[in-house]
Amino acid sequence: MTNFKVGGKTLLEIGYPKSPVFRTAIKVMDEHFSHLTRDEVIAVLKNVLADPAAYTDDPLLGQIAAQLMMPVAPAEIALREIPVPYAVFGKEHIADGAIQQLQNAVRLPVAVAGSLMPDGHQGYGLPIGGVLAADNAVIPYGVGVDIGCRMCLSILDLPVQSLLANDDVYKQQLMNFTKFGAGVEWKKREADPVLERKEFKEIKFIKNLFDKAAGQLGTSGSGNHFVEWGIATISDAQNEWGLVPGDYVALLSHSGSRGLGAQIAGHYTQVAKDLCPLPEKVRHLAYLDLNSEAGQEYWLAMNLAGDYASACHHLIHKRLIQAMGATLLARVENHHNFAWKEMYEGKEVIVHRKGATPAGKGVLGVIPGSMTAPGFIVRGKGEVTSLQSASHGAGRLMSRTMAQKSITDQQLKQVLQDNGVTLIGGGLDEAPGAYKDINTVMAAQTGLVEVIGSFVPKVVRMADGGPPED
Repeated sequence: MTNFKVGGKTLLEIGYPKSPVFRTAIKVMDEHFSHLTRDEVIAVLKNVLADPAAYTDDPLLGQIAAQLMMPVAPAEIALREIPVPYAVFGKEHIADGAIQQLQNAVRLPVAVAGSLMPDGHQGYGLPIGGVLAADNAVIPYGVGVDIGCRMCLSILDLPVQSLLANDDVYKQQLMNFTKFGAGVEWKKREADPVLERKEFKEIKFIKNLFDKAAGQLGTSGSGNHFVEWGIATISDAQNEWGLVPGDYVALLSHSGSRGLGAQIAGHYTQVAKDLCPLPEKVRHLAYLDLNSEAGQEYWLAMNLAGDYASACHHLIHKRLIQAMGATLLARVENHHNFAWKEMYEGKEVIVHRKGATPAGKGVLGVIPGSMTAPGFIVRGKGEVTSLQSASHGAGRLMSRTMAQKSITDQQLKQVLQDNGVTLIGGGLDEAPGAYKDINTVMAAQTGLVEVIGSFVPKVVRMADGGPPED
């Protein structure tokens, strides 16, 4: 005769987690231990709960032990009822979807403050142009897929007239010393200190990416990545390099951490999602506590990818500068897909800039336009409400699909001709008409940066048209 029948209420009182173990424990105890008294049943269940590993070989109680030892999926994390403060710059130029994404992000439990730049448009997780300060947590998708995507501008001592009169020479060197597209590699691999980093040896996931990183070093991705010759005009007589105001030949590049960064982003985003289940509308904003092993590992991997992206740019510039027999006069560079430890209202926070340029007081950066529109060399003003950030470009006006449907080859050819630009590669999805007016974007952020120079593209190389690699 059954003395005691186990139920869910009893299991909860003992301390069993509300999980599939309930069904298993009830079934095992009912079928095989029904002859025991209530106290005896509870004693057995408590013993298994206290040390499930000790019962793994037991043919009956081992079934309960196995369920107890299985990882329990964390409960969905609730968002804040009241969002933390945020600011939107150039709101009239930003689609509602991007603003809504920021409004979702500033309701994360770890959110401290947010902002959206005037080039903002909808992305995954954070909008492109979104900035989010978090409390001791890093969001892989808040950094983005192309970790450390950055700008690099080299100002050279070449005569401006040589570019205007002999653009074929500049075009040929771009053909010789750049490679674009998904998976492309150089046959002859270059040595670089970034490939000697300890992360490639000490982080298991990163070890397997070394060969990819070594092969792709010094190459560029697809989508909006480019390397271009143009004319830089320095307008600030008090510029940081002591250059005489005027026109200079310059080399500008835009790309990131290639397959290395994409693989890191994909892996740690999934780790974050497994550890940090969020409501469906913000699931891409899953975060990692920086005190956790996963958080520390991603932070090291992210910084490695950022330094790798920088090394790619430096190698591209080195090759082209040497090929042209030029001397470097000045350089400006900055990440715009990254996370930094910074101070906000007296406290250290993690500032994520997904498609946003660092603009701390006195910090230099480059904000490009399009393949025919000017870019700008800027000095940050350190505006607190923007989290010391500015736009990272003009920002998309059309999606890639819409641009390919709306813009013709002839229209692209005409706008290139009208602006005196030679294009190698590129596609309709990157046509100037697919982007916002850079001058409108700059006018919306005069409180964030001051312009100290400009860059006008003349010979542009991009990958063939198509979706971005990363």
